[in-house]
Amino acid sequence: MRNKRVYKHFEKGYEENCCYHKDFHYYHRYLRFIRPTVFLLNLFIVYLLFKWIGNPGVSIFFAVFISIKEIIHLFFLWRLEKKIFTPMSKMKNAVDEIAQGNYDVKIDYEVRNEFGVLIHSFNRMAEKLQESEKIKSTYEENRKTLIANISHDLKTPISSIQGYIEAILDGVVLSPEKTNKYLKIIHHNTLYINKLIDDLFLFSKIDMEKLDFEYEDIEIQAYMNDLMEEFKFELEERQIQFHYIDKLDFHRLLHLDRKRMQQAIRNIIGNAVKYGTEKNLTIWVELFLQGDNIGIHIKDNGPGIPEDKLPYVFDRFYRIDTERTKDLMSTGLGLAIAKELVEAHGGEITVSSVEQEGTCFTIILPVTE
Repeated sequence: MRNKRVYKHFEKGYEENCCYHKDFHYYHRYLRFIRPTVFLLNLFIVYLLFKWIGNPGVSIFFAVFISIKEIIHLFFLWRLEKKIFTPMSKMKNAVDEIAQGNYDVKIDYEVRNEFGVLIHSFNRMAEKLQESEKIKSTYEENRKTLIANISHDLKTPISSIQGYIEAILDGVVLSPEKTNKYLKIIHHNTLYINKLIDDLFLFSKIDMEKLDFEYEDIEIQAYMNDLMEEFKFELEERQIQFHYIDKLDFHRLLHLDRKRMQQAIRNIIGNAVKYGTEKNLTIWVELFLQGDNIGIHIKDNGPGIPEDKLPYVFDRFYRIDTERTKDLMSTGLGLAIAKELVEAHGGEITVSSVEQEGTCFTIILPVTE
């Protein structure tokens, strides 16, 4: 703050003592007011020449000469006014607006010289400053929303933990069975808090572009075969049917980070499990070729996502069914993290869904040339 005040004081003193700032206005005033006066004075001199010099030829010669000189001079000054002084004045006014924090400034003045290039560059600079200010404002709004969401998501389990611990300490709970039940709830909530912190830490590193990626050229079919075997084992243990289909006709290389791509796919499959039906849930994963890219479909036969909620599924902390997913350890960051990880690989992720029929997430990844 002190440096800012010193800078403002210096800036004010500089403007007060800057000579060229005053000179510009003096010269501009001279061109606008004094030169017409000088022109009228010259006309008066021509009149005197006619009146006092007896030789009309000499008088006419001087009159024509002075008139031509003044006309040329006035034309030159008019061009100077139009090409230099007026653009400079508009530039100064626009710069003053920028200095006051008003970035919605544009100089509408066409001139074909160096000032025209300068005006064009200034307008581009003002546009970029305005865009930067909008991004900054959006970022600040997102930051406030993020803090509010974190506070809300942490407060519920912490309050629950506090309540159950106080009940145990106050002797309200006497039976071992009830004590054990309370301890399981406390443990469940601590796991949720720990997962939320891990997801927040990962998301913040992605957001600040400080997450380390270990890219390598990977044969996608071999990678997916190993990964799908792992998911098949995990899901079938939970009585969830899992099917993997490979539709590629020959091997292709992708530039991937094994761990990060596995995490993205795990988050999508985890989302299908959280929102899926309790019985007869089935998940299909399909590997296919789409043009010059590799596609991965991840489908389920769950309840689907309402059409009005589809645009928000990749938003941070967004939950389709808050009450239901809270018990299943949902932090509301899984799909947002998956989207960021896929885009970090140069890919894209989309979602389509039909209520009561299921949901399909599609990942598109570029093939390594």
